[in-house]
Amino acid sequence: MIVAFAATAATASAQSYPTRAVRLIVPAAAGGPSDIMARIIAQKLSEAWGQQFTVENMPTGAGNVGVGMVAKSPPDGYTILTPTSAIIVNPSLYAKLSYDTVRDFAAVTLAAASPHVLTVTPSLPARNVQELIALVKANPGKYSYASPGTGTTGQLAGELFRVSLGLDMVHVPFNGAAPALTSTIGGHTPMMFGALPGAAPHIKDGNLRALAVTSAKRDPNFPNVPTLAEAGVPDQVSEFIQAVLVPTGTPKEIIDKLQREIARIVALPEVKQRLAAIGYTPVGNTPEEFAAQIKADVARWAKVIRDAGIKQIE
Repeated sequence: MIVAFAATAATASAQSYPTRAVRLIVPAAAGGPSDIMARIIAQKLSEAWGQQFTVENMPTGAGNVGVGMVAKSPPDGYTILTPTSAIIVNPSLYAKLSYDTVRDFAAVTLAAASPHVLTVTPSLPARNVQELIALVKANPGKYSYASPGTGTTGQLAGELFRVSLGLDMVHVPFNGAAPALTSTIGGHTPMMFGALPGAAPHIKDGNLRALAVTSAKRDPNFPNVPTLAEAGVPDQVSEFIQAVLVPTGTPKEIIDKLQREIARIVALPEVKQRLAAIGYTPVGNTPEEFAAQIKADVARWAKVIRDAGIKQIE
């Protein structure tokens, strides 16, 4: 009787959810792709459910402060986390964290994803991935690649490429994607691994040459750019994700309600168009599918970090 009553109460709570304002915590600075993504979702949820969904940016501590705060929030659906791939990487990159990605969060959905892209400065004499590999092998230690920073998924995609092929090339970390892109466009660092959204406009205007994307399939926004597997380098799949998570213990009925609505939102034609403009493809998978992906990706990137000899940040 008690169990049945609790189940009925949880269902009723989910049906009436939300009854007050909801916070979306973005562990990144305002104005970037993850902030744009969160604001699209917040606006559409507000319109659909008649309650205010507000976005709060908490970029301090590489985003770990905001993530840790959400992990300790009441599991009632009124504090939602919208992180990027850092939620997958940071558990292996940082020696001390106030949260555990797998234990402290319940997956809602992978809202959208974008592959990393291997780009080169147009003056580099490499028109494709195999020519780039041959060039680096013929000149050990000469060539460098840029990334948005140490421990970013851009660096990890680059290290996966370097280690798997035994290449002698130097990683040059920058403080964000913008300076890394500027350096590569100017030829100071001849190549870069980074998320497609930041590189997309520079590829389109010819300031960068895209050699390959790191997704399993070609990105629909750049159908002429091959995958690394198609370019002869298999097992390199990596994505820059835009996730939606809630604290563990949040009622499943609320999680499912959020997932269904967010999946509907990212499939809207106008939203798909806005996402395509910044290099994203909508996903909207189920909580179960995304939870399995998180667990697998945490383990996979931990191995890359170990194999590449990347030191943990204290």
